[in-house]
Amino acid sequence: MKPHIDGTEFGSITVDGEMYDHDIVIRLSGNVKKRKKKLSRERYGTSHTVSMEEAEHIYDDGAEQVIVGTGQHGVLKLSEGAEGFFKDHGCSVQALPTPDAVTTWNEAEGKAIAMFHVTC
Repeated sequence: MKPHIDGTEFGSITVDGEMYDHDIVIRLSGNVKKRKKKLSRERYGTSHTVSMEEAEHIYDDGAEQVIVGTGQHGVLKLSEGAEGFFKDHGCSVQALPTPDAVTTWNEAEGKAIAMFHVTC
């Protein structure tokens, strides 16, 4: 069952009543995991650009869409490699500021995965 996101504010996101004070990934299974920012930081020197390596980690076989919360002010970006990876796997990408991505996630149907950046 897909978890419901109750809300987000700078530095946190609340999923099914549990608050997380770090970036998260929501798997096809509905499991909520901590984002592995180091995969992008090693490549770009920042976690504000999602690398192809991180996209590979985020992706679950069978996902039809990925929703990316780009931060409260939309600072996070997907690299060309990350976008290409998702598209090559038949997975549409929606990258939106995290408050908008929360709404999109809660309304999404089908096989969706997500990554939410909770700060800038």
